[in-house]
Amino acid sequence: MTQHIEAEQIESPVTEDLTVFDGIVDRAQAIVARYPQSRSALLPMLHLVQSVQGYVSQAGIMFCSRQLKLSAAEVSAVVTFYTMYKRKPCGEHLVSVCTNTLCAALGGDAIYKTLREHLSEDGKPLGHEETVGTPGEPGSITVEHAECLAACDLGPVLQVNYEFYDNQTPETAVELVDALRRGERPAPTRGAPLTDFKDVSLQLAGFFERPSDVDGPSAATETLRGAQLAQERGWTAPSMPAKVEFPELDKK
Repeated sequence: MTQHIEAEQIESPVTEDLTVFDGIVDRAQAIVARYPQSRSALLPMLHLVQSVQGYVSQAGIMFCSRQLKLSAAEVSAVVTFYTMYKRKPCGEHLVSVCTNTLCAALGGDAIYKTLREHLSEDGKPLGHEETVGTPGEPGSITVEHAECLAACDLGPVLQVNYEFYDNQTPETAVELVDALRRGERPAPTRGAPLTDFKDVSLQLAGFFERPSDVDGPSAATETLRGAQLAQERGWTAPSMPAKVEFPELDKK
């Protein structure tokens, strides 16, 4: 018979300094209150701790563990599964270049290669999730290649702190990162006004400091063109029947 072991029994002693998170305890508890089961609050709480340090540190894992009464192993399993949680300090801005099939064919690979070389400080191209400048400091940039960013009609695309910059070229991408390094914040093609990585992590946790944080166009002309053509030409999809009979399955 397998013996049940409580989470508290398998946790290692806390050696991390958690005082860096003293200012977000109330917000952490507000996140927990949104859910009938406290463990469901883990994803937004990880964004919350990332908004403090710019990544999810071991201290951040222990903070979530204590707030949600989970083991450190349970929290770590989630942190290491999702790429949106960074395990080392991120730059002021996270630049994600789509290198999935369509964007890659349209120039995404060339954009990623160009940015890696352009941001290099020692002659060696910047690697995936590597940072130029001091992480978290103004002008610092972390570059990553990303899987599909769901903007194939506008490829090649990249994101800065998860905001879209569509129809990019190597040249426009270089202009964009240079502007970021100068402290400028060029407007995204779509979406909310650009902020920094820590601020967007706070927004993903569900906290918005300003009403304007979510203002901005959400769809591009290209994306809506099909719906507009259908409306102009009177095209409609067949209505769904009220009841659908499933075909009989062959007996095994």
